[in-house]
Amino acid sequence: MSCLALSGLLVNACTSGGTESKDNTVAATVNGRNIMLSEVERSLNQQTGGKPETLNQLQLASARLQILDSLIQREVLYQRADREKLLPTEAQIDGAIATQKQQSGMTNEDFEKTLQAQNLSMERLREEARKDLAITALQDKYAGQISISNREVEDYYNANRQQFVNARGVALAMIMVDPLDNSAQGVRDDAKNDTDAKLKIDNIYQQLQGKADFATVARAKSEDVQSVQRGGDVGFFTEEELKSNEFPPELIASFLGSMQVGDYTQPVRFRGKWCIFKLAEKRLENENLTLDNVRGQITQGLTNQRKQILNAALLETALNEAKVVNNLATQMLNNPSNLGLRPAGTTNSQPAASPAASQAATSTPAAATSSPVPVKPAASPAATK
Repeated sequence: MSCLALSGLLVNACTSGGTESKDNTVAATVNGRNIMLSEVERSLNQQTGGKPETLNQLQLASARLQILDSLIQREVLYQRADREKLLPTEAQIDGAIATQKQQSGMTNEDFEKTLQAQNLSMERLREEARKDLAITALQDKYAGQISISNREVEDYYNANRQQFVNARGVALAMIMVDPLDNSAQGVRDDAKNDTDAKLKIDNIYQQLQGKADFATVARAKSEDVQSVQRGGDVGFFTEEELKSNEFPPELIASFLGSMQVGDYTQPVRFRGKWCIFKLAEKRLENENLTLDNVRGQITQGLTNQRKQILNAALLETALNEAKVVNNLATQMLNNPSNLGLRPAGTTNSQPAASPAASQAATSTPAAATSSPVPVKPAASPAATK
């Protein structure tokens, strides 16, 4: 199930100020259904961390067009799902919201307060969940017809044997304390300076020394929003990945040397944060995987490739069938001197960014994280012995 838009709303509610815009300007229509400019501005506010004023005129214009294009695609797919009678039940919507609330780490009271503070209604959250679930059901309907033969799997394995090696490395869990203020991300018991962070990590270490369960402590105390719900699990790292993520050489040597599975480090200063690492798995030699080891992994990978193509074809077909009127684009064409944004001569004082910089500024940013290392999924059964 995909709840990206719903998750984005909850993140926005936790990280940016202001209220929903009352602008009633119609940015576009899809089969007569309006997409308001206020929706574009809300997404722009999310992408810029609540600071759209940091973009100059050209970046703003490009960002708005890209955001509106995404909203049009989303509406087109939702309407297609509606026509194919794939809308979710109210119970399914309840479940999606409950899942996102749980993943945000907020209590029911905090959740309600956050919505009120941001002037976001439960009705809007439900509408976004409805669209997420409907679009996912639509995509799954066609993806469910994918069939991968044994011959395809075997051919892929034989052509890519070098990919199927369990490399030397370690699986880690982590408890992290960040001296920066992360309370806006919903971090509980957040340390807000170096002194508090050092005191907190030392207290955590004492708990672990007292035989407290690492995963339980991680869920309660870690400030890494990506791994906290998994009890601190950050996945498997090869030796090369440990080096590229700037783990100190002495720490890598300890992971692959004297530490035993289940051991954890003392508090270590790592990339500006305090961390305690637990060794969850250790692999000292590269291991070649057999076809039986990775058959499921290959099947899933080939299936995902076909899903991507089917989703693109589904979107293209839905767009071809829809009547789309993009008022924002038309307005820009009619006002090329200022791109329909504001009177000429009142752009931001900063110079226009290079095309590369503009593209970077208008791309949807990755989800904010305080993690000092990339959080990786736990190794699949096909990838480990």
